[in-house]
Amino acid sequence: MHAPDAIALTAFGLAALAWVLALLADLLMGTVLPRWLLALGCALAAVGTLWGLPGGSAGQAVLQLGADPVIFRPDAAALWLMLPALLPAFFAALRGGTRHTRGWAAGAALSLLGAMGVYGLQDGAGFLIAWEVMGFGGALMLLAEHRSVQAGHDNLFMLALLEVGGVALLLAVLMLGPRLAFGTYAQQWATWGVAPAIVLGLLWLVGFGAKLGLLPFYEWYPGAYGSGSGSTGALMSGIVLNAAYFALGRALLQWMGNPPWLAGFGVVVLAAGTFTAILAILYAFQQNDWRRLLAFSSAENAGVAVTALGAALIFRASGQGMLSGLAWTVGMLHLMGHSLAKGNLFLAADSAAALQGNHHLRQSAILRHAPLTLGLGAVFAAMSLAAMPPTAGFVSEWYLFQTLFHDFTLKGDGSRIALALAGAGLALTAAIALATMVKLFGVGLLGQNEEHSAQHQKHQTELTVLQRISVLATGLAVPVFAVTLVWWLPLMQQAAWPAANAARQMTHGWLLVPLSAGFAFISPAMLVLAVPLLALLPLGLVWGRRRFAVRRAPLWCGGEDYAAHAGATTALSFSNAMRVFYNFVYRPHNAVARQFEGKPYFLKELQFSYSQAPVFGALLFTPAVRMVQWLARRLRFLQNGLMNAYLAYIGILLVLVFGLVLVWTPPA
Repeated sequence: MHAPDAIALTAFGLAALAWVLALLADLLMGTVLPRWLLALGCALAAVGTLWGLPGGSAGQAVLQLGADPVIFRPDAAALWLMLPALLPAFFAALRGGTRHTRGWAAGAALSLLGAMGVYGLQDGAGFLIAWEVMGFGGALMLLAEHRSVQAGHDNLFMLALLEVGGVALLLAVLMLGPRLAFGTYAQQWATWGVAPAIVLGLLWLVGFGAKLGLLPFYEWYPGAYGSGSGSTGALMSGIVLNAAYFALGRALLQWMGNPPWLAGFGVVVLAAGTFTAILAILYAFQQNDWRRLLAFSSAENAGVAVTALGAALIFRASGQGMLSGLAWTVGMLHLMGHSLAKGNLFLAADSAAALQGNHHLRQSAILRHAPLTLGLGAVFAAMSLAAMPPTAGFVSEWYLFQTLFHDFTLKGDGSRIALALAGAGLALTAAIALATMVKLFGVGLLGQNEEHSAQHQKHQTELTVLQRISVLATGLAVPVFAVTLVWWLPLMQQAAWPAANAARQMTHGWLLVPLSAGFAFISPAMLVLAVPLLALLPLGLVWGRRRFAVRRAPLWCGGEDYAAHAGATTALSFSNAMRVFYNFVYRPHNAVARQFEGKPYFLKELQFSYSQAPVFGALLFTPAVRMVQWLARRLRFLQNGLMNAYLAYIGILLVLVFGLVLVWTPPA
């Protein structure tokens, strides 16, 4: 084993040890020590990732299960997806778990351990265990932060949908036979007929899609994320989400091969990603809570990445290996940048909540009471999620559109039409995402409603040093990611499945190009150099302000100065036009409650509430819950409390097991 590989595996082992110690310390002690151990583990994992890049780490047997060893070997794609997500995870570990003494750090440790297993384990059994540990850790974090009946319902809903995905993954592993090593999956899959092979591909899509939030699974996102803190959201939308995307890409690009039906399956994946992105961002735009808005936005960005994966499958089916590698690399870049930006905004959400007392999106003059670090860090993250230059989100979405524009290289009309429609859907998604981030930053941070700003005196008056540094560091990492891309993007060649040369041809000097500079190009690095020239105009305005007096007038609101605060833009008023236009999707509901004092014409209080109906709730989840409840009522007699009945159940089960042994012959 080479020295870099040995250092990388040692660092990963120490990171796992630190997380295990954090788990034990949180359960036994409940002090600040678990959070420091979590952060130490993230730092060690980052060291292992850097030493393992650019080609991936060598394999190391972790333990022996039967005849096959359990091997930990993260490849290049896993390391690239892990590296940027570890920065917000580091700060989330330090900031999380402050509401309750115990529980949160243990859940975070389980999530990080499970994610590391998903990234590196090379057998089906170990992978399934790591997958379940990762999901259970997220639920434990959420329950530790918000212990209420509604939070319990939201967590059970999340776990139920994740278990649907877990069952799909279990069935997929069982279908591939007794040999659990990942190295045998591609060979086994290639020998199957069309129908079982397609079913296996759909099982992988459903299993990993439950964690990624593909439709209809994205509906667990707002409730679960909304019951936790921003630190929990930074972990779940970063390193955990990237792990699920890596696992899906490995299954479809490395194991599926290139069967005759690959183009059609790629269209299914493309459609799932595109519709998920559209629906998720539509609902994100209507949220009035930081965490719920960012949760839907996470599902939207996962859908964008899955759209890139679907395009990679379509290009691969047409023999366009370079374009397939381009599309997969673009999907990775998108989630790498997303993990930085979304982690920043989740941490900024906690900072805003510390100043105003809750996570509501409202005009509370947060930036007036917060230091410059909050606004500077959050604006770069919001720009990235709005795909504005020169940030990571702009680069990845530009790359994705250029990839889809290569549909003219395909021979089949169906695939070309699918890519064109996906491009149109992503254009709609990008436009709504821009409006959503303007709403988040404008209403949530820039708004200066004097009535709400006075409430800051009742809460935290200033941010701690850790809160300032975490938002600033993760925010500045977003443009740095995009500007430095021209230097480190060629190093991703080992991760550009299936064509290693695709990553090398995505840069041309200081330019970013979609395989060819003659097709299109951009240069965030050059743009950053030109920004000071663009700043001459606002500097001139500032200079002119000293020579000419600026007249200030109160906000006009119906001609009444004293009611100026009533004209402030709210979260609802900002997005209500879209709510009305897409009412066939939202199916909005408004409710008004009036309280009178004495006579019915003396209005004392007016309460207005509004909501949007979920797309799949009434159509899918509610009938499923009713069916489960009906079955539970019908099968209630099985739990009758009689010992003889339970012994009879065990006897019947033993007879079935013995009968199966007699009639079933294992394959050679």
